[in-house]
Amino acid sequence: MNKNIQTALIIGAGPSGLALAYELIKNNSGIRPIIIEKLGCVGGLSRTVYDGNLGVDIGGHRLFTKNKYIQGIWDSFLPVQNAPSVDDLYCERDVKYPKNGKDPNKEDDVMLIRKRYSTIIHNGKTFEYPIKLNFETLSNLGFKTSFCAGLSYIKSLFCKRKENSLEDFLINRFGQVLYDTFFKSYTKKVWGLDASCISSCWGHQRIRKLSLFKTIFNALFSKINFLKFSKETSLIDEFYYPKFGCSQLWEKMADYIVNNGGEIILNSEFVDFSVDEDKIISLRYKNNNEIQEIYAKYFISSIPISDLIKGVDAPYDLKQNAINLPYRDYILVSFYTNDFYLKNKTDYKTVNNIAPECWIYLQEKDAIASRIQIMNNWSPYLVGDFRKNYLISLEYFVNENDTLWNMSDGELVEIASLECEKYNLFKRKNILKSDVLREKKAYPAYWGSYNELSTIKEFLSSFKNLYLIGRNGQHCYNNMDEAMLSGINVARKIMGGLNNEK
Repeated sequence: MNKNIQTALIIGAGPSGLALAYELIKNNSGIRPIIIEKLGCVGGLSRTVYDGNLGVDIGGHRLFTKNKYIQGIWDSFLPVQNAPSVDDLYCERDVKYPKNGKDPNKEDDVMLIRKRYSTIIHNGKTFEYPIKLNFETLSNLGFKTSFCAGLSYIKSLFCKRKENSLEDFLINRFGQVLYDTFFKSYTKKVWGLDASCISSCWGHQRIRKLSLFKTIFNALFSKINFLKFSKETSLIDEFYYPKFGCSQLWEKMADYIVNNGGEIILNSEFVDFSVDEDKIISLRYKNNNEIQEIYAKYFISSIPISDLIKGVDAPYDLKQNAINLPYRDYILVSFYTNDFYLKNKTDYKTVNNIAPECWIYLQEKDAIASRIQIMNNWSPYLVGDFRKNYLISLEYFVNENDTLWNMSDGELVEIASLECEKYNLFKRKNILKSDVLREKKAYPAYWGSYNELSTIKEFLSSFKNLYLIGRNGQHCYNNMDEAMLSGINVARKIMGGLNNEK
């Protein structure tokens, strides 16, 4: 390959890497993006895993953004529905659609408008999530707990803790009682560590503006039209979702990139860089057990920093800190069934009156799974015959090589099916098909050598043409739109530097 060609080499075909390549091409930058991707598909941690006409997301990803530019990108590839979806028609739902868009029953390239509904199962009772100040919530908590929660919240307004940990962050915003009730044990199950040991940075990045006051305000006034206010992402009532899952969006972007001069090389794993003083000159990757090399002018990484650092010479202590950056790994056990027992307790109409939740958070002390996904409520088009069958998945947050991780698929299916029976989702006799997916480094975590992250990033930035983007590339637990923006911003920085060279 010509060593002088204006090329941007991007490691990782997730939302941030695709957005960067898209931005370079859309602006006719003259820089050719080449993406290398370890997997055999695009989408990264936001991909949909398909099995015939069934599809389940890794973690589920709601598409919601306040950024008009990001919204414009989504709309350009998948216009929002302007007519009822099959389940809207089946349930005779009263949904407002935009005038411009596409009919999801006539065209495939369309974004659905979905109802955002989640609940928490705690002590055998169901709570809406985010918590709403209503009779059901107060009744489930009990008078004494509700009263104490109110007092502890008032105390938190005036007696602020120094926010050294996620525990401090949550208590400052919800009070000690609600923290002990809903956050303490669940945080430990999700992250494998007590919230007192996790940096408060997680809270500032994920729920930075959320508080009990805002959840109450939203519950009381969100339906009053003359009160216009901007909702936090955690409080939205609706979201967009591609007809065939999130991978549909990433595949459309990938097609645009390839059809307009870019390149995406799948099944290719980063090995290392060749460096000349303070610049990277080439990248080596493994494809079909063969080592290939690409020369480029710009290098961008969205893979975990712990993997990237192995490909550069670095001081021993710094390299060890980077390799030991903490992550949480992930197991998804999905079931295709011919029945589903959880019924609808709301006014929102659903097919066969099933529970309307997208997610159910399991905060029971003896529950192993952390969350339940009901894919019928994400998109009926992913579920085969949505009138008769159901696609349900259980999410387990684990550490690589712990007990759950090392179990066989059969053992994991057995554990998950027992939990489904226990929480009255369905019985094993209802299972038509099951599947297990494991994902390493699914969630960057905030303890241990995370405290050295700024030093690690400072070292990597010493390579003048290396940029870090995305959730894992920046070791930042951000949302999908924020990940895309990180790639777009780097593309603009590169294009700005190119213009300055002319």
